[in-house]
Amino acid sequence: MLKFDHLALPVADWKASRDWYVNTLGMTVEFEVPDRSTVAVRDEFDFTVFLAQGQAAAGGGVALWFQVADVDATYARLSGRGIRFNHAPTKAFWGYGAELADPDGYLIRLWDEKSMKAH
Repeated sequence: MLKFDHLALPVADWKASRDWYVNTLGMTVEFEVPDRSTVAVRDEFDFTVFLAQGQAAAGGGVALWFQVADVDATYARLSGRGIRFNHAPTKAFWGYGAELADPDGYLIRLWDEKSMKAH
């Protein structure tokens, strides 16, 4: 069995990134290692992203896809809170969904199973 469950991303400011992933995407802090300027945030399915302060790659062509229950409703809720998106839910080369960027320029793509199948 092979299950992908951790990912490490270099970030310019680990605390700012932590706050963005928690406040924007609703992830939770699993643990922090302040003396290493690192935090682990996880989603509700226990996928963990390590945000480690270091040589941030300014996006570096990295994109993370997060499945949500309803991409249109999630977009409406987050944009209603003032969260800026690169684009609203639309048909893209990767399917139907919305895109935003984290503080370091990593692309965050939101999609849902129903819309993906319909488009």
